[in-house]
Amino acid sequence: MRTISQLKQDIKDLVEKATALETRATNENRDLTDEEVAYMKEINETIKSIQNELSVREEKQRLSDDLQKPEKALTVPSNAKIEPGNNRDKDKFGSLGEQLAAIIQAGQPNGRVDPRLYNAASGLNETIPSDGGFLIQQDFTIKLYEDLFQNGLIAGQCEKIPISANSNGMVVNGFDETSRASSTAGGIIIYHATEAEEKTASKPKFRRVELSLKKMIGLCYLTDELMMDAPAMESRVSNAFTKAFDFQVQDDIINGTGAGMALGILNAGCLVSVSAEAGQAADTVVTENIVNMYSRRFAAQTGNYAWYYNQDIEPQLFTMSLSVGTGGIPVYMPPGGLSGKPYAQIMGLPAYAIEQCATLGDEGDIILANFRDGYLMAEKGGLRQDMSIHVRFIYDESVLRFVLRMDGQPWRASALTPYKGSNTQSHFIALEAR
Repeated sequence: MRTISQLKQDIKDLVEKATALETRATNENRDLTDEEVAYMKEINETIKSIQNELSVREEKQRLSDDLQKPEKALTVPSNAKIEPGNNRDKDKFGSLGEQLAAIIQAGQPNGRVDPRLYNAASGLNETIPSDGGFLIQQDFTIKLYEDLFQNGLIAGQCEKIPISANSNGMVVNGFDETSRASSTAGGIIIYHATEAEEKTASKPKFRRVELSLKKMIGLCYLTDELMMDAPAMESRVSNAFTKAFDFQVQDDIINGTGAGMALGILNAGCLVSVSAEAGQAADTVVTENIVNMYSRRFAAQTGNYAWYYNQDIEPQLFTMSLSVGTGGIPVYMPPGGLSGKPYAQIMGLPAYAIEQCATLGDEGDIILANFRDGYLMAEKGGLRQDMSIHVRFIYDESVLRFVLRMDGQPWRASALTPYKGSNTQSHFIALEAR
């Protein structure tokens, strides 16, 4: 993944290319050719795409920097008593690191339990001190959720519905729609009628989309030295939690079986699997595959789609070409060839390399997906946190365990046959195994 500085440099390089093109035309006392105009438009679209990614990355960096601002270190000896400061709400902790220190103290033999640990679970009734479990204070929970669900490459795109404290699941209605050949929205019919003619009723069909919370558990190891410094501990825990959970949530959304975890798009009934070309060699991706996948999207939602692929297929993308007469033109590489940087776009849509995609040649090595319109997630807003001093005792480490409850699945149960045509369409398109 490119860094913020690399993204800024990419924008600078593209601007310089555009400026050089205009300067050349000016020096030659002429207007831009049609090809040059098209190339300028392509540069502008690429700059916009990079700027969007840069904006998201900078906001994430800003939040991370705010979290790591230095605070006064909080020492936690075995006989320490952590008391609320006088300059803030006495019922709340001043930072996540301070609360973690209090939890660690409560987990020690004969350790004192800070009363604010009970207040952190206000109204949820899920605190079990005898098991060493406490809920993270709500404002800290929100921050951790923002890092995970808003900034995640895929999780941040999905539609999210919070589940109330008194429920462990939910049911929402989705249209039971498999074809638009004779109706839309699963049974609604729009027709023309003359005055006084009898009207034909339509009856839309719905399906139950059931989401039942599943547990996701993450462990974070803390050295004795790190536990002595609350700000450093806060940074370590926050970074470890968001990175580990983001990776697993993303894997569930792509590959989840639906049994004890979210239902992933590759195992969903709505997945469209595009066939390989006749005679296509094993472990290859060709231009025709890309074109055929692109043609199976919902055209009205094109702007919300993106490509996700395994890094193993990049040699295929870099050498991919479109046949023109007896020659060909590069598909993924810029006009400058290997001397320039790839567009990181396919068919004008952003393309991301992710580890959760299958390896080259297997179904799911490249996916065209619209998570914004096609995938629903449910999550419950309490982070359960437990601590043990025994698991890694001989290594001078303590273990923090976080439990997150969530579920997810695609909105549609099946692909959709369009009004005219026989090729089904979907929010999620993959290339079959080759």
